[in-house]
Amino acid sequence: AGARNIFTPLFDGGMQPAGRVIAPFGGFPQALKKRDMLLYAPEECLLHEMQPRHPERPDRLRAIQAGLQASGLADACERRSAPPVSAADLAEIHASPYLAGLNAALTDLNAAPPESGLMQVDGDTAICPHSLHAAALAAGAVVDAVAEVLATPGQRAFCAVRPPGHHAEADAAMGFCFYNSIALGAECALRDLQRAAVLDFDVHHGNGTVDIFKDRPEVLVCSSFQHPFYPNRYVNIDRPNIVNTPLPAGAKGPSFRQAVERDWSAALKAHRPEIILVSAGFDAHREDPLGGLLLHDEDFLWVTEFIVDQAATHAEGRIVSALEGGYDLNALSRCAALHVEALIG
Repeated sequence: AGARNIFTPLFDGGMQPAGRVIAPFGGFPQALKKRDMLLYAPEECLLHEMQPRHPERPDRLRAIQAGLQASGLADACERRSAPPVSAADLAEIHASPYLAGLNAALTDLNAAPPESGLMQVDGDTAICPHSLHAAALAAGAVVDAVAEVLATPGQRAFCAVRPPGHHAEADAAMGFCFYNSIALGAECALRDLQRAAVLDFDVHHGNGTVDIFKDRPEVLVCSSFQHPFYPNRYVNIDRPNIVNTPLPAGAKGPSFRQAVERDWSAALKAHRPEIILVSAGFDAHREDPLGGLLLHDEDFLWVTEFIVDQAATHAEGRIVSALEGGYDLNALSRCAALHVEALIG
């Protein structure tokens, strides 16, 4: 895709050491009104590992959990578990040869493991023996969350899962992603609904979700991202259901907010989604080592509140969110907690 290696800069010393403890922080109420807020955080998602000091690492989920505990938000959520996604569900969004190739790579890895214990599937992305199971659990969490949100009025869900998914195209793994969990959630929602929307606020374009739904007008895909930047795919696509919001390196909160409100509000009003799925990427934060956008904590609170308002207007309040990017542990811990706080309302 003409992409640079998106974790190479971290080998230059920009990454926090593994196992860093996230310090408690203030700013959230300790006694929160409990609502029907579901939290999916499969422990086996911690088992997926790539190269040493790779930014997409298990400590990301530990950081989120620490932030939710420190803020008191963990007690305001109902912890849920879900089975791995089925092969039949995956085949609804991914090409069968692609899925077979991933499974064959895992078989080869287990039969004759290289010294690293990893097998590269693209320049940025490798599988270990646990990777595809973790990816299946991540996708299964989103599918289960969609079913629960559709079954129970007023319910919302956040899936603190990894590996992420929004770069995985119909027939390609890339950008740390194997299965496109949020796209599968939208596909499953359409079994019961007519229209869905995916809103993606990662520093990297959600190219995989665009690829899967580019010719599916029943799914609106809105993506804000740094440009020019990885993955440099589908940036100039012209489809009525695809809304790209590119931002130049160095863009700050006011520019981000203005662009999102300008582009997404009208598209959501026209599309009238019955559910909103969120690709929640926190790597547009000014402290993140992988991107060049300069958002603050408050901008992630703002965009989540914007999504909550849009869901209330168009989608009976239905929201399912899943973790995508976010590689500075402290910023991720704080901003994921703000995201969940806004979803709780």
